[in-house]
Amino acid sequence: MTDPAHSTPNPAPGTPGTPASAPASIGDGDLHTRPGLLLVISGPSGVGKTTIVRYILEHMDVVFSVSVTTRSPGPNEVHGRDYQFISDQEFDQLREDGELLEWAEVFGNRYGTPRRPVRDAVERGRLVLLEIDVQGAIQVRRAMPEARGIFILPPDEPTLLQRLRDRKREDEATIQRRFSEAKREIAQAQASSAYDAFIVNDDLDRAQCQAVERIESWLAEARNGDPMPGRRHGGTQG
Repeated sequence: MTDPAHSTPNPAPGTPGTPASAPASIGDGDLHTRPGLLLVISGPSGVGKTTIVRYILEHMDVVFSVSVTTRSPGPNEVHGRDYQFISDQEFDQLREDGELLEWAEVFGNRYGTPRRPVRDAVERGRLVLLEIDVQGAIQVRRAMPEARGIFILPPDEPTLLQRLRDRKREDEATIQRRFSEAKREIAQAQASSAYDAFIVNDDLDRAQCQAVERIESWLAEARNGDPMPGRRHGGTQG
């Protein structure tokens, strides 16, 4: 599920970072000859994952998947760019038809990743990026074992708490709730098999470069015929 508090705006179609729901704008004939890759990136609030995702979108040829949600659009949010805003009935139908790769309910609203645009883009040889939480990442790995996952870690707990405070978005009680949720999410991610790499964001430039290098290595392995790229290279980078 896309993190509803920290969703990444999608670039315009036809540029690196094209939404998965948009038509491919580059030569699909050439892309059919090479395998694509589904990439999941997760991390707790305040860890810097959205900044890292934006860096990847700017520096790699990526399809960014647009999630569906039953909540109402927020200020400046655009249907089809930030989310696909749908009714509860439409969401139920997607679930019943098996059209959601993953989904979850948060504060009474549901969020999910449409399965078909993701599979179509991967089959066209594209790199598809999902910025979702651990619960969603586990569902994705179950549905598409060939997907790869990166989890962004803070240097330590005091640094993460300070980053949450430095954003100056919320009161202390809300910050403490986010901090507790972040610790739970980190523990869940480390105990799961949904991630192939854990990158410590103690230096943003270095973390961004490590993420791109890891993705490029997985793409190279996939295109060299490795059916499960990245499985030999799990672990934490710092």
